[in-house]
Amino acid sequence: MVSGHRSIDDTEQAVRAKLGDTPVRHEQMAAVANIYRAAAAVRQHFENSVLRGAELTWTSFVVLWVVWIGGEMETRRVAEEAGISKGTLTGVARTLQARGLMERKTHPGDGRLALLALTPEGERLMGRVFPEFNAEEVFVTGELSDDEALDLADLLRRIVVQVETRGADRRLELLDGHDPRPRRSGRRAKRHETAGHEG
Repeated sequence: MVSGHRSIDDTEQAVRAKLGDTPVRHEQMAAVANIYRAAAAVRQHFENSVLRGAELTWTSFVVLWVVWIGGEMETRRVAEEAGISKGTLTGVARTLQARGLMERKTHPGDGRLALLALTPEGERLMGRVFPEFNAEEVFVTGELSDDEALDLADLLRRIVVQVETRGADRRLELLDGHDPRPRRSGRRAKRHETAGHEG
């Protein structure tokens, strides 16, 4: 974890001083710490600029984006694509429905399943907001050339693939095959989350 009130250099120097001779891989630690720091900084910037103007949170924008790009889809898939739990999606979708941006339908082939789709108003909002969102994507990567931005995207994609394809086995190894302990919220991770992708 890194402090938002220190420069990156100051934080890395403080970590090295604190850990001393502790055998850690500083390069990988710095990579993960800066992924976290960059993600938090980017999210905060977007929520305090273009998304605030549209009265959207980061998560609500991601849900709209997933359905805008993918079209009508099952709630389970929306949650997976957005990287959130089904419970979180339920709350976000209700808020978006109340604003007239999204609609929920019963799956025609299976009444137990639900589908989400954007309303015409939701389509108009995304058509207006996304160019503004992309302008901020350009801003936050302003220190990178086009080639560097592509290289960064490729490196991050490789990290995602590593976690998605090998993370489940690694977690089972770390847990020695046991079920995970209950989370602080009291919710126990489902068994399939340790054997497959986490939602």
